[in-house]
Amino acid sequence: MCRLHRMEVTMTEDAQILEGQLRECYGRVVYSHKTHEKCADILLSRHDCIKIWQILLSALVTGGIVSTFFENGNIGAAISVVLSTLLLILNAYTKDYDLGEIAQKHRQAASDLWIIREEYLSLLTDIRVGDISPDSIRERRDGLVKELHTVYAGAPSTNYKAYAKAQEALQKLEDMTFSDDEIDAFLPKELKRK
Repeated sequence: MCRLHRMEVTMTEDAQILEGQLRECYGRVVYSHKTHEKCADILLSRHDCIKIWQILLSALVTGGIVSTFFENGNIGAAISVVLSTLLLILNAYTKDYDLGEIAQKHRQAASDLWIIREEYLSLLTDIRVGDISPDSIRERRDGLVKELHTVYAGAPSTNYKAYAKAQEALQKLEDMTFSDDEIDAFLPKELKRK
């Protein structure tokens, strides 16, 4: 009887208003989480590309310098000057702008946002089930807002390119959604729906 009663519970107007606000917050956290993940991916890819160019240019500069010992040396020296200038530019860029470190900060922000995202989802579930009072909803909501502020205060800024990639992942690639069959594949037999 208790189970049937729960299924018939309708939300109060207060709970519906709070749920609407929390749904908005949940959506923003989902996007922020995914955007920080994409920022980290972009920066790590750029970091790897720069490292490859640094190695390649170093090898070519060394080859140019070595070639000056075996021939007239003018062409090898000229090429070495151009290549070493490019290498200097890359090294100066990476000296002041550590892409690997910034990517790690984005990964940490995404990790911190993940747990908050899951807490919002649990709160929304509790509201829908009807097991929580409006005062408890407000208390948990206010706690989540403070947690979010702490994460955002320490997180690096994201960019439009990462946001666009997050939007594509969430809307087109359905990064956060699963079919019943996909979920069933992860669960033991007793918890499967089909």
